[in-house]
Amino acid sequence: MREMDHATRRTRAPRDEISPDGRSRFDLSHEVEDGMITYRGLPAPVICDFLSREQSREHYAPGTEFHIGQITMCANTGTYVDSPFHRFPDGADLAALPLERLADLDGMVVDATSAQGPAISRAQLLPHDVGGKAVLIHTGWDRHWRTDAYFEGHPFLTEDAARHLADEGALLVGIDSLNIDDTGYGNRPVHTILLDAEIPICEHLTGLAALPSDGFRFSAVPVKVRSMGTFPVRAYATV
Repeated sequence: MREMDHATRRTRAPRDEISPDGRSRFDLSHEVEDGMITYRGLPAPVICDFLSREQSREHYAPGTEFHIGQITMCANTGTYVDSPFHRFPDGADLAALPLERLADLDGMVVDATSAQGPAISRAQLLPHDVGGKAVLIHTGWDRHWRTDAYFEGHPFLTEDAARHLADEGALLVGIDSLNIDDTGYGNRPVHTILLDAEIPICEHLTGLAALPSDGFRFSAVPVKVRSMGTFPVRAYATV
C-alpha cells in the first residue's frame, strides 16, 4: 500500500498565479514528498494509500471511485510554523495561535543575500520598519533544498536580531533557511526570544526572491492541532 496513484498526479502549479481581481499570489512553500528529509535526524514522511481508487470501487456504485491518502509525518516537515508551545510547555499551541498572527499579515522582505557570513545581525534589520509586519528573511538558501549543502553552514539570525524584532513588535518572522537559529550550538536564543514574545516562526520558506520588499500580504496557517507546537503550512504572499 506504499505506492500512490501517480498516473493522476496533477502538473505542478506555477509559483505565481494571477487571480481575476488582478492580484498575484506567490507560493512560498516547499512540496512535501514521500521520503524527503527536511532536517537531518528527523524522519522523512511516509505517504501512501489508505484506500486506493481500485479498492474503493468495491464500496461505491459502478463508475464512482475515491482516493483516501495516508501520511505519517514528523511535525517539522517541509515549510512549517513554530508556535510558542514548541519551546515552552505553557505556551500557545497550534490550536491557540490567533489567525491575526498567521493570516493576511502586512508583509516585508529583508534581503540578506549579500550578508558576509551566515549570521544576520540587528544592524541588517535596522533600516527596516518591522513593527506590525510578517518579516521574511531572504537568504537565498532555498537554492540548496534537497541537497547536502542545505544542512551545512546555513544562514541564521543572531540573538540581538531576534531581540530587535521582538522589541519592535514584529508579528511573525520567517526565513528561507534550515533554521532561524545557529544549529552549531545547543542553545536556541532566537526561538526562545521570539516564541516567548508570542511571535510565530516560519522556517524553510522558498521563493522569496519573487516578492517585492513590501506592499504584500502574507499567510502561513497550520492545522488547528491541540498540544502540538509545529506543523507544515502552505505559506503564500498576495501582491
